[in-house]
This record gives sequence, C-alpha cells and structure tokens, in this order.
Amino acid sequence: MRANLIDKYKDEVTSFSESKNEPDWYKQVRLDSLAKADELSLPKYEKINYRSWRLDRPGVINADSEIKNDNKPQADNYIYQAGNQTLSSSLDEELSDKGVILTDIFSAMNDYPELMKKYFMTKVTKAEDNKLTALNAAFLNSGIFLYVPRGVHINKSIQAMFVQDNSVDCDFVHHVLIVAEADSEVTYLENLVSTGSGYKNKANIVVEVIAADDSRVHFSALDQLSKDTTTYLSRRGCTGNNTRLDWAIGFMNDGDVIGDFGTDLLGEGSHTEAKVVAITTGDQVQGIDTKVTNYGQHTIGHILQHGVILQKSTLTFNGVGHIVKGARGSDAQQESRVLMLSRKARGDANPILLIDENDVTAGHAASVGRVNEDQMYYLMSRGIDEKTAQRLVIRGFLSSVISEIPEKDVRASLTQMIERKLINGQQ
Repeated sequence: MRANLIDKYKDEVTSFSESKNEPDWYKQVRLDSLAKADELSLPKYEKINYRSWRLDRPGVINADSEIKNDNKPQADNYIYQAGNQTLSSSLDEELSDKGVILTDIFSAMNDYPELMKKYFMTKVTKAEDNKLTALNAAFLNSGIFLYVPRGVHINKSIQAMFVQDNSVDCDFVHHVLIVAEADSEVTYLENLVSTGSGYKNKANIVVEVIAADDSRVHFSALDQLSKDTTTYLSRRGCTGNNTRLDWAIGFMNDGDVIGDFGTDLLGEGSHTEAKVVAITTGDQVQGIDTKVTNYGQHTIGHILQHGVILQKSTLTFNGVGHIVKGARGSDAQQESRVLMLSRKARGDANPILLIDENDVTAGHAASVGRVNEDQMYYLMSRGIDEKTAQRLVIRGFLSSVISEIPEKDVRASLTQMIERKLINGQQ
C-alpha cells in the first residue's frame, strides 16, 4: 500500500519551506495542500489521456542550477529565473514609485503577505481544484508575483524568462500570479524554455491572472520545453466589469504537455480573446483544453486555435464555450483547426458549446485535414522544393492566428519558433 503523500513528503516540504524563509502561513498552505492531494483526482479532459505520464508522482524539488545570467530578456522591465533561482530582474523606478511590484514568489510571501493571502490560489485556481493544482501549491519551488495598482497604465511590456534545467534532477514546480487592479493596463510576455540534458523531469506550472474592473491585460507566452520535460501547464484568468483579458500562446514544446487554459468572464461587459498556435513533432503528445465561461451579462469569449502535426505525433484541441444561466446578451465563439503532414500523425479538434441561457449568440468551427495538394503542386511547379513548399503552406495556415496577435515582437518571435520547429520536424 502506497504511503500517504503527507506522511511521505512532509519533512521534505517543511525543509524546503524553511530553506526559502517562507512565512508560517505559506508553510501551512503547503502541508494542507499535500494532505488534500491524496483525496483529489487528476483533472479530466475530453479525448486527452495522460495518466501514464505520472504527473502526480512528486520528484526532487530542491537542486541548484548552474545556469549563468547571460540570456536575460532585452527589456527595461523583466525578471529572469533559472530553476528555483532568480538570476536578475529590473523595474523602472517610475513604476516602482507608483506601486508596481515585480518580484520572485518567495520574496512576495514575506514582503507583501496581505496581497498574497488575498490573491494566491483564492480567485482563479484553487489548490483543491484537482490533484495537480494541490501538488503545485505543496511543492512550489519557483515563480513570480506581478502587481499593477489601481489606475496605473504600463506602456512598456513586462517580460519574464523562465528556464527549466534538465542538467539536474529536479522537477520544475512554478507559479505565476498577476494582479491588475481597477483601471490598470499591462502587457506581459513570458518565455518558457528548457536547457541541459541528462535527466527527465516533470513540470507543474500554474499561472493566475486577476483582472479587476476596467483593466486591460495582454498576456503572451512562448513555450519551448524540451522532449525530456513532461508538463502540466495551467493558465487561467478571471475578469471584472468592462475588463479585457487577451491571451496569445505559442505551444512549441518538444515533450508531452497538457495545456489547461481558461477564462472566467465574471464581470458585466468583459471580453477575452484566446489565441493558440501549436506544433507537434516526433512522437510527442500535446493536449490543449481551452475554456471560456461567460458568467456576466454581455460578455464576449472567443477562442481561436490552429495546430500542425508532423511525423508520429499527436495534437488534441478542445475548445469549450460555456454561457451560464443569467449571462444574457453574451457571445461565445470558437474555431479549432488541425493540419496533419503525416499519415502516422493523430489529431483531434473538439468543439464543445454549453449554453444555459436563451438570449445569446454562439458558434463553432472545427476541422482536421491534410496539406492542400493543389497548393503544394502550385508551389513546386514554381521550382520550390517539397519541404520548403510545405513550410510555406503551414505558415499560411497559421498566419490567420498569428496576424491576430497585436504585439509585433510576439508575432516575430513566434514566427521564428515555428520555422525552427518545422525544420526540425522535417529532418
């Protein structure tokens, strides 16, 4: 009989908490979450089977990485973390004077305890949601806190670089908490990458975005975790009245990944646009479940997902739009499309609409298909080789999503990532 998690890991979790000089309140959160994890189930997603990945088996959470501070973001406002260490960070003095906070998660617990207690895993994602969120709270070993006070509009983007290190035996248990108070605005870009080899590690990553009344949050992520990293990646947000929360995510990982993305449109007149681009290669599996729930009246939730599958890989898109009773005048739209470049590849695009109110609009589109042979013939008849022609067709297929991303730098970086992934997948 397997020992309870609390019995098996209590000493390790307590020791790690003390090594980070965490306050007593968060040490207790860890232990409570560890106890809850035994009773909770893994989250379930339509047509995504990941139970054999053993994401619910904790590994080592404390190991020093030897990554140097030589790949930090080229931005005025940034934070750069490798493993469980913060290598460098920078925030304009003007923003700091206005009350903007950009710091590592452990410093935030001690320096801003009231804010952390108010927002950390209380508004969007909760430890008791499922076994993996409980394990994130219990084994947390890295992360950041970004806070934008009421009425503060940040013109320059806030950037984050997170490096997961496979040269050491250590799981990457990461948490990002972003709070935008009323009438504030922020653009946030994170790069999630792997480095090193020698160990196969797991990653458990939770992102929470709380956008208060009349705020604007633009969240972009470029994910490039390696084939040696098996990942649960949850990104969720909630909105106040007349709020705009937009997501742009490039899912360019090489390992097996579950992406759990969601937005709760709580406030009246709030709006979210979720745009996802994904490519799978080799024999990897990526499952992406994107959900928007319309709670407030006259809310708008749109999902746009395009993906490409090469070789023997698998890609599943679930798009879930849910308009609850009372959300009159709301709109839920979604489009999920998958392009397969191999007969050995597997793809699914599953549109799910749950409508509990009459006075609403909703729609969906989904498709899984192969490269258009007429397009290929046209390009190759012009002297373009087959692999280059394939990449051109794929770029055109993905451009309808990429062109909708407002940040120019994000579009350029994502296009470069797509090209790299495609070239590697054609070898």
